[in-house]
Amino acid sequence: MEPKTRGERMLALRYARMAAAPPFLRGGFRPFFFGGTAWAVIALLIWLHSLGSGASLPSSFDPLAWHRHEMLFGFVGAIIAGFLLTAVPNWTGRLPIAGYPLAALFLLWLAGRLAVLFSAEIGPLAAAGIDVGFFMVLAGLAGREVLEANNRNFPVVGLIFLFGLANAVDHLAAAGRLADPDLGWKCAVALVTILISLIGGRIIPSFTRNWLAKQGLSDGLPTQPGRFDTAVIVSTALAFLAWITAPSGWLTGILFAAAAAGQAVRLARWKGWKTFADPLVLILHVGYLWIPIGLGLLAAVDLGAPIPRSAAIHALTAGAMSTMILAVMSRASLGHTGRELRASAMTQLAYLLVTLGALLRITAPLGLLEYRLGIEVAGTAWIAALLCFLGAYAPVLLGPRIDGKL
Repeated sequence: MEPKTRGERMLALRYARMAAAPPFLRGGFRPFFFGGTAWAVIALLIWLHSLGSGASLPSSFDPLAWHRHEMLFGFVGAIIAGFLLTAVPNWTGRLPIAGYPLAALFLLWLAGRLAVLFSAEIGPLAAAGIDVGFFMVLAGLAGREVLEANNRNFPVVGLIFLFGLANAVDHLAAAGRLADPDLGWKCAVALVTILISLIGGRIIPSFTRNWLAKQGLSDGLPTQPGRFDTAVIVSTALAFLAWITAPSGWLTGILFAAAAAGQAVRLARWKGWKTFADPLVLILHVGYLWIPIGLGLLAAVDLGAPIPRSAAIHALTAGAMSTMILAVMSRASLGHTGRELRASAMTQLAYLLVTLGALLRITAPLGLLEYRLGIEVAGTAWIAALLCFLGAYAPVLLGPRIDGKL
């Protein structure tokens, strides 16, 4: 029977598009998880080479600013896109964006990476238009899906839009158009941390509860987010708002300390220590642990402790963001390709290496290792973790589902 309504016709068209597309283009997680991870390896190698040799880049960003920008808006941005494009169909009950539209979106992201790297050649305005345009298109596509389904997750789409605006601000800073050159990346760190708090607060207790129930451990199971969780997220957002808009000092420090305490209590309520037997679940708790650590270090910095700010920032980026990214990518890649949710030896090695890399990167500014050596060893561990992921999951992301479904 021919579909009659516009919605039915659109679903039929998308299903046909998925059936005609190669497996690599049948879900947003496939190209963006693979491409984002590969780009992170390339970008980090470029950064380490520039750091060691003093070589300049063909970018309007200085090497440190380029490294920071590409880790946040290039790597993290790609994984956010892959997660969002995969989650939206689950939220809305609609088929995912696939085939040529997905390929076009991925190529726009890739064009943004090349445009930023060669922005001194093509011009900073053109580079910004391509790079920022990707996030505007992504937010528009996701917003359309969520609105048509009347879904409650529109605030998540709003965070993606704000992330795109932070990207634009970072481009303005690189062009010397802002008094505060740190504004863009600080906004990005705040937004991603809040996004992890929001999404992590849903999936971590849910996956933990399901796993514990399967083990017959039914006492005191984690619950879904409530008022306390909302209060913690709001307190975290307020602390970041003060950090972005006000000079560092005791008020910002107190707000960060309160947010860190709330996040620590929140994490403890999810009972992660009971999940040591399942690395896929445990790594979610390990990744989230970096949030109260990072917030606590930011509090200490603003309250006058002799701790470099970079240590606190990398607790949130190299720690929370990178670990949660590996945790979500590995679980989603297995689940959405019909495979058993089990962490292979290569996956577990990736988890260990990303944790080691984060620890080394955070301690390097503290003088426990010679600074340059600490950064290089941390970068090597981090690259190795990403290569482990690519080695284990490239066949998964490039190949079809093993259950025969689309």
